[in-house]
Amino acid sequence: MLVSINPKNPPERLIAKVVEILKRGGVAAYATDTNYAIGCDIMNKHAIARIYQIKQRDKKKPFSFMCSDLKNISEYAKVSNYAYKLMRRLLPGPYTFILEGSRLVPKIMLTKRQTAGIRVPDHAICLALVQGLGHPLLTTSATLPDGTVLEDPSLIHDYLGARIDVVVDGGPVTGRPSSVVSLIDDEPVIIREGAGDVELFR
Repeated sequence: MLVSINPKNPPERLIAKVVEILKRGGVAAYATDTNYAIGCDIMNKHAIARIYQIKQRDKKKPFSFMCSDLKNISEYAKVSNYAYKLMRRLLPGPYTFILEGSRLVPKIMLTKRQTAGIRVPDHAICLALVQGLGHPLLTTSATLPDGTVLEDPSLIHDYLGARIDVVVDGGPVTGRPSSVVSLIDDEPVIIREGAGDVELFR
């Protein structure tokens, strides 16, 4: 199913339609503030397994997830004062922060060090989906196994076919991945330079 949703002002009716699919264990593709992503409810093991299969990814490598705001992050991660002040300046935005996960995070979403990658994208569709679902959304870039980035929703729909339940066409995206920054032990480490400015962490 391919659904077009206005990225500036997403209609509640269409968001509710996608949220219902996610609540039933569905897998969705959607636009973010960086690129198109594939996601599901982080509390649904079957849906997570489907995404590992789509991405042909090692189960020992956890995916990142999306929260709706800083308050939401603090439920699913241990946020120090330092991390809070920093994230308050930069989120929502094109960053993925590595933080220590809380007990609410399913083990499959955590590394051996109990850390997780967490995003709050500056994109109304993403935020509305997370709020409607009531849980964070697993999120990973929509790429082919060879690493080719899929930036066109109709291409994602054609390529993934029955392996995905809904593709949300939210218009064009930048095509650059988020910047990934670890905030473990309050020592910022740049893991990947992407769309977000990382000068602050040098």
